[in-house]
Amino acid sequence: MSKRDFYEVLGVAKDASDRDIKKAFRRMAMKYHPDRNPDDKEAEEAFKEVNEAYEILSDQQKKPRTISTAMRVLILTAWVAVASAAVPVVSAMYSVTYSVIFSVAQVAVDAVAVMYNAVQICVTPWT
Repeated sequence: MSKRDFYEVLGVAKDASDRDIKKAFRRMAMKYHPDRNPDDKEAEEAFKEVNEAYEILSDQQKKPRTISTAMRVLILTAWVAVASAAVPVVSAMYSVTYSVIFSVAQVAVDAVAVMYNAVQICVTPWT
């Protein structure tokens, strides 16, 4: 069985509601059901694929979480902030007072917090 995109298997958009996913599953399951297609191996494989897709998409824990392009940019920006804050920390360890080191480290910690919040927003399902 090929591992296609589960949304594509059911013929729904990636932002489809649970109701739309269930509706598409029922439609596809009836279309490929073995009782309606006796002795058809392709229909049997399609039926198994449809069942697998619905099993994954109907379970919020298993459902793939998609990250929008804007959120990817935000995450990348946070990583750049962390990296740019880390460079002065390393060079400052030998030549600057502890107050500068701690202030730069705080910037890095703040950038990580922003990144963490962005990831949480991305992966939290909208209900």
